[in-house]
Amino acid sequence: MEIFDIEEELKKLPNSPGVYIMHDKNEAILYVGKATNLHNRVRQYFRSGHGHNNSPKILKMVSQISYFEYIVTASEMEALILECNLIKEHRPKYNTLMTDDKGYPYIRITLNDDFPKVMMSHRMSRDKSMYFGPFTDGKAVHDTLALLKKLFKLRNCNKHIDSEKADERPCLYYQIGQCTAPCAGYVTKEEYRKQIDETISFLNGNTKDIENQIKEEMKKAAENMEFELAAEKRDLLHSIKAISEKQRINNVSTEDRDIIALARNKGDAVISIFFVRDGTLIGRENHHMSSDESDTDSEIITEFIKQYYVGIPFVPKEILTVTEINDEEIISKYLSERKGQKVNIIIPQKGEKKGLIKLAEDNARLVLSQDIERIKKLEKRTIGACAEIADIIGIEKASRMEAYDISNISGYHSVASMVVFVDGKPKRNAYRKFRLKTVEGPDDYASMKEVLSRRFTNDSLGDYPDVIMMDGGKGQIHIAQMVLDSLGIDIPVCGMVKDDNHRTRALLYNEKELEFSSGSEAINMITALQDETHRFAITYHKQLRSKEQVKSILDDIKGIGPARRKALLLYFKEIEAIKQASIEELASVEGMNEKSARAVYEFFN
Repeated sequence: MEIFDIEEELKKLPNSPGVYIMHDKNEAILYVGKATNLHNRVRQYFRSGHGHNNSPKILKMVSQISYFEYIVTASEMEALILECNLIKEHRPKYNTLMTDDKGYPYIRITLNDDFPKVMMSHRMSRDKSMYFGPFTDGKAVHDTLALLKKLFKLRNCNKHIDSEKADERPCLYYQIGQCTAPCAGYVTKEEYRKQIDETISFLNGNTKDIENQIKEEMKKAAENMEFELAAEKRDLLHSIKAISEKQRINNVSTEDRDIIALARNKGDAVISIFFVRDGTLIGRENHHMSSDESDTDSEIITEFIKQYYVGIPFVPKEILTVTEINDEEIISKYLSERKGQKVNIIIPQKGEKKGLIKLAEDNARLVLSQDIERIKKLEKRTIGACAEIADIIGIEKASRMEAYDISNISGYHSVASMVVFVDGKPKRNAYRKFRLKTVEGPDDYASMKEVLSRRFTNDSLGDYPDVIMMDGGKGQIHIAQMVLDSLGIDIPVCGMVKDDNHRTRALLYNEKELEFSSGSEAINMITALQDETHRFAITYHKQLRSKEQVKSILDDIKGIGPARRKALLLYFKEIEAIKQASIEELASVEGMNEKSARAVYEFFN
């Protein structure tokens, strides 16, 4: 690049709000910041005696700046949002960063359906569903869903049920008394909606009525000497009490609020955040922040709030913190706009809110003293391994990696898998399966060409990766590079190399093998990525082969389509039973007639 004259470029800075980006000589991003006035703010870094540039961290960062760039925005609000997104995307070395990035599950009720489903969801969409959460413990959500379905006999399937055509045979959940079988028309739309209303009431914390009801049922079962039923009711009662006692906070208003506290020890900082929804403590999280000793508490908590709330769908009405934050007015305005109502950032001085802050502080200190090494080890295995891979390859970052594999048996049902790791962890909702459309026979190169072409011409398949990992040799790498070149896309492509014992040992990049040090976290991650890619492809292949085995036997019979095939399998359970059935037995199956029954009989006999 051309020589960058910092002094000349400083003169050109506009007196406008915006975001500035500091780069080193290798073009890596060192720091991202926002400014109300770019001219004044950026110049401060290169002038002595201007407060923030006196800290050791900033002095070290400034000494590495080779050039800077900036983006002018229409307002400080726009600058804040852009700053948050750029930090999240590039994870600059000298920004104070959250080292873990989590998803937040919800309980979703699909109220727009005739017979609503109750399920876990990892995002809150603007649809007609009702959402509860976010929850911070995925296992607790699964346990709660299992309890709800048992208590209120909610359907456990993903079928589309038409109230006018609900005539399927009920499944096992109906037989064991855990579903009212709307699929079979055994419950009306209005009756099922009552079950849903009771579920909503329960999730809102109204458990007393259901507890009293179960107590009566338990008492009645015991009086009738139905001891197994009484024991089942007792266990249900214990489950409800355990959930309600774990979640309830006494003497707290029903406002939604997050409580944020900080604990520090030299360069280590832990943020504890407690979640209160409708007066109920639904969980807590701890986040390790990569900070410098010179960073103030206010700076660390400010960075946490900016990075955390830009990435989650739910914003509470109140955020309690231990200290004032920088840019409070603009951050509060941004959060209020996202929520659609006023969001208050409060520093409690006394009373119950101060007590909640103390609870969060105690938790943060405990985590700092007991779990910081575990958190650091996890960071080393994930984000640290990504940084090591990027360093070995010689690229800026390797936060998002995609790996591909082709699976076939003598070319039959060639399928491919795309597995995605983000910050060193599997991102399973980004995995994709491909059934080959244009390739016949065992041609892995042609198959990979089709898969990569489909992936990189379909914007719905997510962000492009920082690096592509191929589960194959030079041929696969060349195919990938050829596809990317034809599309004008520049993404590094590596091959994952195995040794004679089928253990991952190196990367193949630019025709060279890149070795890793013994016990490297990077090689462990690449091994996990390669194993996961292979597992995912094989699993998909098995599913297709299983479907094809059923299809080849029944769908080759004239007059037997998907509906009749399904009806036969539901009724007889096994292919062998269909083979041995008489014409009369076959004709008695719903949807069958004498002609189709005779066709099946004659096919097998």
